[in-house]
Amino acid sequence: MKKVDCYVCGRVNLSKDEIGISKKLLSRETKQFYCLDCLAEYLDIEKEFLLTKIEEFKEDGCVLF
Repeated sequence: MKKVDCYVCGRVNLSKDEIGISKKLLSRETKQFYCLDCLAEYLDIEKEFLLTKIEEFKEDGCVLF
């Protein structure tokens, strides 16, 4: 898998979950991926909310995770 960096802070090698939640919440076609901290700040939500949603999407069988 290609290494992906955070669009905002530049953190290298984002996890599959970070890439998946960026695609799920922003757009499947996005080319700008965010680490969980930067995505939470961008969306003005708590990081814990993102972690909860990731687990929910996984349980629902979402193919992005």
